Amino acid sequence: MRIVIACDSFKGSATAAEVCAALGRGWQRVRPADDIIVRPMADGGEGTLDAFEAGIPGAVRHPIRVTGPLGEAHEASFLTLPDGTAVVELASTSGITLVPEGGLRPLDATTTGFGQAVASALGAGAVRVLLAVGSSCSTDGGAGALTALGARFSRADGTAIASGARGLADLASVDLDGLPALPTGGAVVLSDVTNPLTGPTGAAAVFGPQKGATADDVVLIDRWLTHYAELMPGDPGSATAPGAGAAGGTGFGLLAWGATIQSGASFVADLLDLPGAIAEADVVITGEGRFDDQSAAGKAPSVVLDVAEQADVPALLVAGSITADTTRFAATVSLSELAGETASALQDPTHWLERAGETLALAHPAI
Repeated sequence: MRIVIACDSFKGSATAAEVCAALGRGWQRVRPADDIIVRPMADGGEGTLDAFEAGIPGAVRHPIRVTGPLGEAHEASFLTLPDGTAVVELASTSGITLVPEGGLRPLDATTTGFGQAVASALGAGAVRVLLAVGSSCSTDGGAGALTALGARFSRADGTAIASGARGLADLASVDLDGLPALPTGGAVVLSDVTNPLTGPTGAAAVFGPQKGATADDVVLIDRWLTHYAELMPGDPGSATAPGAGAAGGTGFGLLAWGATIQSGASFVADLLDLPGAIAEADVVITGEGRFDDQSAAGKAPSVVLDVAEQADVPALLVAGSITADTTRFAATVSLSELAGETASALQDPTHWLERAGETLALAHPAI
């Protein structure tokens, strides 16, 4: 049999490539003759660079130094693909995993490093840029990233505003004339959310608390983002565009540059030719760290499941924990249940992923 394994990362525990490899080892302990096809997935968040690097032959990683989300120097990288496309990841340049535990600063965190990485990719001659914007810790509307690219955000006295959401409170003028032209192939924002910039489903209200924002902070940040949108040149409707609220409003800022927004998981699936791989498979395994109600809204497992159903191939699910409906999957395994508790699964995720691969190979009814 041919088994396609297309999982996202288990955030903080294992990369997508590590997850897929561990599941494959476990499966082949039970069925060593089966052909394992690995397609590490991503949805624009943490692990997107790893997924492209693992899935596209000839991808090259370029190390760079950027300003981290709280102003510290940080070693990062971007990726170039054989066709001249560059992939830049917010998670590894300005993301929440770069902030020490207990150190979230929702009013001050910035996307400056992400913009610096984009500038480096453009400077290296990228003909197209893919901008993976998940896993952020800031809500600055992308002002930090645009500043790093050449935009000016000024107070009434002409001085530059402070970094982070806090700076937007003093914003009096926006000048985008210093932004570089888009590369010939354009700029595509890869996002796993469809939220607008502001309002009850906007960047501050929905994602601010995850970044350390209090209820009072959320009100302030939403007000500042509304003011920011009013001053931003370009299409005023961009603030309500699906995905404008991604990465604390970075989606909106990148739209002002001229980028487009697409579903991260769907884009990655197409670029890796996941439909072609699944069309020739007998079984598909997908998964992520936590499978919950948000997973159905464009996350990698839902995209893989849709592709599998279109090809009439049974799909199996592995997740660290499962709290949403899984009736569309032929079989599921929760690592927390398999290990007996979440702490055990987190302590040695590779072991339990291998066990999950064994369990699915033994249990799947089509085998």
